[in-house]
Amino acid sequence: MEKENRKLEFYGGEWVSLAPLLLFIVLIIVTTFFWGSISDGALWVPIFLGLVIPFFLAKDKKQYSNTLIMGMASKDTAFPIATWLFAGVFSRILRMSGFATGLAGLAGSFGVGPVLFTVISFLAATLFSTATGTGFGTIAACMGVLYPAGVELGVNPAFLAGAILGGAAFGDNLAPVSDSTIASATAMDVDVPKCVRSRLKYSLTAAAITLIITIIVGNILGQSANIKEAVSYNQMTLIMIVPVIITLIIAIKSGDLIIATIIGSVLSGTVAVIFGLMDFVQIDAVNPVREALFSVSGSGLDRAVGGAVFTGLSSMTQMVVLCLMLFSAIHIMKCGHGDMKILNALSHVTRRAVGAEVVISFMVIALSSIMGLNAPAILTVGPSFARPLADKHGISRYRMANLMDAQSCTWCYSLPWTCTMMYILSFTVDTSAPLSGIQITPYCFFTFVMTAVMFVSIFLGIGRKDFINVQGEAE
Repeated sequence: MEKENRKLEFYGGEWVSLAPLLLFIVLIIVTTFFWGSISDGALWVPIFLGLVIPFFLAKDKKQYSNTLIMGMASKDTAFPIATWLFAGVFSRILRMSGFATGLAGLAGSFGVGPVLFTVISFLAATLFSTATGTGFGTIAACMGVLYPAGVELGVNPAFLAGAILGGAAFGDNLAPVSDSTIASATAMDVDVPKCVRSRLKYSLTAAAITLIITIIVGNILGQSANIKEAVSYNQMTLIMIVPVIITLIIAIKSGDLIIATIIGSVLSGTVAVIFGLMDFVQIDAVNPVREALFSVSGSGLDRAVGGAVFTGLSSMTQMVVLCLMLFSAIHIMKCGHGDMKILNALSHVTRRAVGAEVVISFMVIALSSIMGLNAPAILTVGPSFARPLADKHGISRYRMANLMDAQSCTWCYSLPWTCTMMYILSFTVDTSAPLSGIQITPYCFFTFVMTAVMFVSIFLGIGRKDFINVQGEAE
C-alpha cells in the first residue's frame, strides 16, 4: 500500500506529470485542424502517445506502468464504462425498433406552417434525446424524417437543422442515461438522479428562451408554407414510449443507471418483439423487413453476430477505449502531483467561488470545442480540477457537475468542425437543401442560450449550494 501511494517522480519535476494530458490536448488540435479528423477514434492516437512519451521521463518505469494500470482499474473508470455499455444497448433497441421514426413522424404529421413545424421539431428532438440520452441518435431520428419534411414544407433548412441540433443538445445535457450526464456525475462523485433534478432549472430555462427566439426568428425569416402531405409512420412504434417512461422512472427513483438500463433493455426488447416491431433472432435473413435483437449471418470465417444488442455494445467501443486511457493519464497526473501544481497556479484566479466556476467553464468549453466531444472533456476536467476546486470553495459538487455538463453541451454542438455538426450535415447531402456547418452555426440558439444561462447563474450564485446541508456537507 505504501508503494502504491508513493509519489510518481519525473525528470523535470512535478510539471512533467501533466505531460500525458497536455500532449493529448495539443495532438487533438493537430488532428482536428491539420489532419481534418473529427472521429472518436482519432482521439485514441493522441491519448496513446500522451501516455507513451512521458514514460521515458519517469524515474521509476515500473511505478509508471503500475500507475497507468491503476488508472484504468479504478472505480471512477469502471462505472461510466459499465453504464455506457448498458445504456448503449437500450438506446439502440429504441432506435432499431422504429421508435425514432414514429416519434419524429408524429411531430411531422401536423398540417402546420414553417415556424410551428420548427418548434415541434425542437420539442420532438428534446423529447427523444431526453428519453434515450443520445445526441447522435436524436440527430439521426429527426434529420432522417423531419428535415426533408420541413424542407418540403418551406422551412429554412439551416434554421430547422439548428433547432434539431439544439434539441439533441438538450437531452444530452439532461437525460439520466446520457454519457455526459454519467460522466459529469462520475467526475464529481455524485449520484445521477440529484444531478438531473438540480439541473432542470438551467435546462428548462434555456429551452423556454430558445422557443421564444425560435418563434421570433422564424417569423423574421418570412418562410412560406408549402404543405404537401403528412409524414407517414408506423403508429405502433409509439408503444415504445412505455418502456422509455418506465426506465426513466426507475433511473430517477433508484439512482442506479445500470439497474435502470438493464430493465429498460429487457422491457424495450420484449415490447418490440411482442408488437412485431422487431424479430427476436434472425438466422441468415435475406432482406429482412424488420430489425432483430440478435442476428447471425455470413459464412465460414466471415460468419458474424449482429442485431440491436451487438450494435449497441459495439457503438460504445470508441468511448470505452478512450475512457481507459484518459483515466490513466489523469491518475498519472495525480500521482505526480501535477494537479496540485495547476491548482496552486489557478489559486490567483480562483480565490472566490465565482472565479472557480468561470475557470472551469472556460476549461470545459475550450476542451470540448477542440475535441468536438463532451464526455471526454468532462472526464479530463472534472476529477482533476473541478472536484478539488468545488471542495475548496464550498461549491456543491452537484452544481459543478451541472456546470460542466451544460457548458460541454454548448459550443461542442454548434461549432462547424465538431462531430455532431459533421453528423448532422451528412443527413443533408442527398436532399434538395444540402448545408455547410457555417450555415447552421448561427441558428444553434439553444447552445448559445445555455451558455448565457450558465454564466448568469455563475454571477448570481444560483445552485451553488444545491444538496448541501446546514453543516456544509453533501446530502
